[in-house]
Amino acid sequence: MSISPLMPVYPRCGVRPVKGEHCHLIDEDGTRYLDFASGIAVNLLGHSHSGLIGAIQRQAETLMHVSNLYGSPQGEELAQMLVDKTFADTVFFTNSGAEAVEAAIKTARAYHQHEDGDAQRTELITFTNAFHGRTMATISASNQEKMHKGFMPLLPGFQYAEFDNLDHAKSLMSDKTAGFLVEPIQGEGGIRPGSDEFIHGLRKLADDNDLMLVFDEVQCGVARTGKLYAYEHYGIEPDIMATAKGIGGGFPLGACLATEKAARGMGFGTHGSTYGGNPLAMAAGKAVMEAVANDTFLNEVAGKGERLRSRLEQFIGNYPEMFELVRGKGLMLGLKMKVESRPFFVHLRDNHQLLTVAAGDNTLRILPPLVAGDAEFDEFFDKLSAGAASYDAAG
Repeated sequence: MSISPLMPVYPRCGVRPVKGEHCHLIDEDGTRYLDFASGIAVNLLGHSHSGLIGAIQRQAETLMHVSNLYGSPQGEELAQMLVDKTFADTVFFTNSGAEAVEAAIKTARAYHQHEDGDAQRTELITFTNAFHGRTMATISASNQEKMHKGFMPLLPGFQYAEFDNLDHAKSLMSDKTAGFLVEPIQGEGGIRPGSDEFIHGLRKLADDNDLMLVFDEVQCGVARTGKLYAYEHYGIEPDIMATAKGIGGGFPLGACLATEKAARGMGFGTHGSTYGGNPLAMAAGKAVMEAVANDTFLNEVAGKGERLRSRLEQFIGNYPEMFELVRGKGLMLGLKMKVESRPFFVHLRDNHQLLTVAAGDNTLRILPPLVAGDAEFDEFFDKLSAGAASYDAAG
């Protein structure tokens, strides 16, 4: 048999973590890596947060899974915490970001399929270089051909507009448009925040035409940018929002949040999930919310983000042939390079034990655990500086 036991859909590297300590991962051979990838913005409390670990342990000893046919005191508690802290009136829990986006797409369509709606409005306008997940609906919502290859035909119902181009989005509107699906800050696309004009313009187009504004905050949400959710930076609110990654701190968890109006089509039998909202996931989500959903923690993240960004901007001046600019918000930062970012990301990982994440537009994603402090930032710059000094772009 030539195929590996793990289906070979990932080009797995030689790093093989078996243990995590705060902001570090430890390989099976004992090598320590500074983790400024955080499982791609998942491990926001690091790898050994006592509050999160304790909550999962206590819940595992009590009740791990029960059917959603029964009442869910655990789910009700976490849903209320999210409702109290966000724009939303109601929450559907999922196991992943892709599932959360799927639920958001269904919610946006169901709004118009409601008896008071316009049933021909089935299309969502999405944006170039977006990443919404790997399911058939979420790859169809992206214009990225690399995710389409081998899985044609795509699902209908999506139009692609240029990101941060309000006029292009407006030009694609028709009597079939149900709403807009957008990452307010693109992650895989290269840590690209939408401009105020763009995000406010989408909100106005949605309001003026009774459309749904759907935010994908799977990567940029849950305190990552110094706000609980990135929409707060813009002073507007979406109608529907997908969240995941950091919300479970490492435990699989996602959610679709919506206003009461936006969720009018999501009645009994319209959606479901066997594992979604299980008590163990709810315990993890509650522990995360208790840790991050307060002004003290969020202000600390914002302050750390400003310090890290300032140091990065000073650092890139030393290597003008390699780096172009720094962009992003909070501790979701991107280092746009003048050379290909992926080889440099590999160089940092393999030669300097620094874990980052490559992204589109030749960008290096810097996503430290939100609990990282000055010691970790100093270590990061030591490794980044050594990596830049030793890097041979031509090699």
